[in-house]
This record gives sequence, C-alpha cells and structure tokens, in this order.
Amino acid sequence: QVQLVESGGGLVQPGGSLRLSCAASGSIVSINTMGWYRQAPGKERELVASITRGGNTNLVDSVKDRFRISRDNAKNTVYLQMNSLEPVDTAVYYCNAYVFAASITTSGDYWGQGTRVIVSS
Repeated sequence: QVQLVESGGGLVQPGGSLRLSCAASGSIVSINTMGWYRQAPGKERELVASITRGGNTNLVDSVKDRFRISRDNAKNTVYLQMNSLEPVDTAVYYCNAYVFAASITTSGDYWGQGTRVIVSS
C-alpha cells in the first residue's frame, strides 16, 4: 500500500509564508510527476503546481511569482514553498503523485488527505 502524508498547513497572515511537505511511503519503486492541488470553499479542485521526476516544473499563473515547488527523489517527498500569501490562497491543499509500486496492482495515482491553509489577518 502507498500513502501520501501532507504537513505544513496552518493559519498565516497576508504576506506571510508557509512550506508544505508531502511524503510518500510504502512499496515504492519510483514516482513520476508529483503535484499540489487546492480546493477553496465552494470551488473545484485546481492544479497549483507540478514537478516531474527530472525536476521540470509547472505552476499556475496566479502563483508563479510567489510559490516554488521542489522534490527530493531520495525521500519521495515534494515541497511547496508559498510566499507572499494572499487571502485568495486559502484552501485545502492536496498532494498528488503517480507511483510505480512494487506490485502493478498498487501502482497508480495517489492523493494525500489534504492540509488546510488559511490566510487571514
């Protein structure tokens, strides 16, 4: 079984910073693209940023100048550094990864449980 566990969310004032982490564990052979999605109240889940195993990144325009995604392949971990946070960034942030597991039956797309980010004064 494969699990993704996020951490690092919380309450922060506008202009502040947070760093989210997502660690994958289990019988993992390798992980392809990893990404962060978010879902604000009353809205659909949206892609925020993604990173390939080789380090190529993609960020949505609204965060491109403020957020940075990175990963540590040795630790099966992806990070999202969020700077200059704004109230519109308030959402539950979900980690996603396509995992190649030891068993083909457990390989596939996995999601974390979500970590809440609240940007408010």
